[in-house]
Amino acid sequence: MGLLSALNAAASGLRTTQDGINLVAQNVANADTAGYTRRRLVSTEASLQGRPSGVRTAAIERILDTVAQKQLRLETAGAAYTSLMARFTNDVDRLFGEPGGASSLDTLMNGFVESLQGLLSDPASYDARSRVVDRAAALAHQIGAVADGIQDLRTQAEERLDAAVARANDLLKGVAAVNAKIVGQTGAGSIASLLDERDRLIGELSQLMDVQSVQGANGSISLMTTGGLTLFDGSTPTELRFDSRAPLGPTDLYSTDDAKRGVGTITIVGAGGTLLPLSPHSTFRSGEIAAALELRDTTLVQAQRQLDELAAGLALSMSETTDEGTTAPPLGAAQGLELDLSTAQAGDVIRFSYKDAAGQQRDALIQIRVGGVPSYTPSSLLPNEPIYTLDLSALDPANQLGLQLPDFQVQYVAATPGPPSTPPLLRLYQNAAQTNQVTGLTLSTTASSGTTIALFVDDATDPPAPFTGVYAAGHQIVGFAQRMMVNPEVVDNRSLLVRSSSTTPNGDTARPQHLLDSITKSTRSFAAASGIAGNGGPYSSTVLDFAQRVIATQGANAEQAQLLDEGQKIALSAIEGRFIESAEVNLDQEMAQLVALQTAYGANARVMTAARDMIDMLMRL
Repeated sequence: MGLLSALNAAASGLRTTQDGINLVAQNVANADTAGYTRRRLVSTEASLQGRPSGVRTAAIERILDTVAQKQLRLETAGAAYTSLMARFTNDVDRLFGEPGGASSLDTLMNGFVESLQGLLSDPASYDARSRVVDRAAALAHQIGAVADGIQDLRTQAEERLDAAVARANDLLKGVAAVNAKIVGQTGAGSIASLLDERDRLIGELSQLMDVQSVQGANGSISLMTTGGLTLFDGSTPTELRFDSRAPLGPTDLYSTDDAKRGVGTITIVGAGGTLLPLSPHSTFRSGEIAAALELRDTTLVQAQRQLDELAAGLALSMSETTDEGTTAPPLGAAQGLELDLSTAQAGDVIRFSYKDAAGQQRDALIQIRVGGVPSYTPSSLLPNEPIYTLDLSALDPANQLGLQLPDFQVQYVAATPGPPSTPPLLRLYQNAAQTNQVTGLTLSTTASSGTTIALFVDDATDPPAPFTGVYAAGHQIVGFAQRMMVNPEVVDNRSLLVRSSSTTPNGDTARPQHLLDSITKSTRSFAAASGIAGNGGPYSSTVLDFAQRVIATQGANAEQAQLLDEGQKIALSAIEGRFIESAEVNLDQEMAQLVALQTAYGANARVMTAARDMIDMLMRL
């Protein structure tokens, strides 16, 4: 190596060492800057026309653990999910009130039971009757207030989805812009700050959804969710759209059918502005968006259904009466039972039992409709029970129309002379082969007679009507918690709590006893949709027990969500610590690196001095 080559090599060493010192200064200056990743200089041998020519700076690379970074993004999404779930379930629990509190649901329920006990002890007392009406009204009001609060939370979830989708679009556009700069730039150290900025945007995006990145060419990346939705393909960001339907009510539910959907959904904006559908509940599996979807469409809907079932249980338990079928005249050799439908109304349920050809006991239900108004699925329906429909407005005893019941023989007999639509007797017989022997036939209907009374009614109609399960607008049970009220007739005439007719003694205890027993002793079946049973089936209990189970379930849900959130925060903290350990600036390391660079700088300077002195000596010869 000649003196000039040595001088050039030493000069390149000084330049590279100076770059290293500048980088150390940059690291130290940004030691506390959020999102800044520690960097180091990568040098390589320089060459000129195939011959060594000192050293040069090849690149400035960031020091980070990419595996920890990937896991950090997933744990960030998980923490955002559990945090929102914990917050909302805790809000639901607070709506039900602190157990034992003056306005809590359990206190009002117990107070209503106590008022019924007081009425039973002194049925002639006006004060005892008024106490029942007042506490019934307070209970109905609180059930409605809690249900309204749940719909407010659903509306908040809808609004959060709207804001989250808008923010996700902004972040994806930001990632695309920075990514384009990264791909378009060259030169040592020119993209490190851009990489940090891109990671910061992706980190914020991971709070909204479970995002993961795939490395491409020239420093480019693509983004997708764990559910398979491509968010950014390396050049163009995906634009999401959310059609908010806020505010929401109990009948505003999610459906894949846009004609039935009452809430907003997430779609993709395709070419020409065309909206492309996706399945948001499976596409987004974590993050704030997934939590808001689950809360709006599952968790809070189930809480509303629990209140609706509680309200329906209170209404039906006091007003529902059951008529048993009697032996019908033989139809040839076939035997059967008959049932008087004169008191039947839309929403009532006929249950029948039979033995099949194999001698197995089976049950089935018949829903009653009027004019084709749809009925809701009865709470007592079991998974293996078939369900049929009887339209009272289509009955025609002459032509035996109105009920299609395979494997049985159906016959109508007009109970009284009149048009074909007059509710007749329903007779149900074995089939022609004399199998499927009918063993039971009952009609459950709502009535205010004898010991039963419609204490709670539905405010959806004018005047308010007894709860049966169906009204002209559709399924009566959905949102009944908000519409339940004390029967105005009972408010105006409180003696109805005791007397079913003018001949009933003023101190008769039959109706008060029924009212008390109906919610404290009589067992009812509550729909599987309430989620109380825990096994996917209906839940059987008294109304009082069901109310207690609802309150306990919401408390348990809030506690479980809080525990999951705390566990997720621990997991997030652990992975954050691992990532920071590799990426953050360590001042001790930087000072040690600075000392090494100072030594290298001094050594290169000595080489240059020696080479210069030797050149000067040669020039003097």
